Amino acid sequence: MSTATTASVSTHILDTSIGRPAKGVAISLAARGGPGARWAALGGSRTDGDGRCEDLPDLPEGTTQVRLDFETEAYFNSRREAEAQQDAPRARDSGVFFPEVAITFAVTPGEHYHVPLLLNPFGYSVYRGS
Repeated sequence: MSTATTASVSTHILDTSIGRPAKGVAISLAARGGPGARWAALGGSRTDGDGRCEDLPDLPEGTTQVRLDFETEAYFNSRREAEAQQDAPRARDSGVFFPEVAITFAVTPGEHYHVPLLLNPFGYSVYRGS
């Protein structure tokens, strides 16, 4: 929860290739107090069945930049295994093109930032949500 001196962050992931939330994706959160400062790892979480991750650690006072790291490789590998068991059509490429997605953005104290990730095996998009 943000206060007047801190910002807060939440996220969710939609797998646009299947039109469903991406469940079980590990997400880590890091913060720093400016462009020249070192990143401080704050911890992380996993997306729930609705693709949401609303329990990320609080940001420390003085945070001006945040980085979300989405571990997408394990998600796509598990999805591929499930499709193979169902005799679904196989993708032309057997590898994971984006094994992780790192998003860095600026924050202002007192604001909440919801940063959705729209993901598919060969592309992604992010935006500031509400």
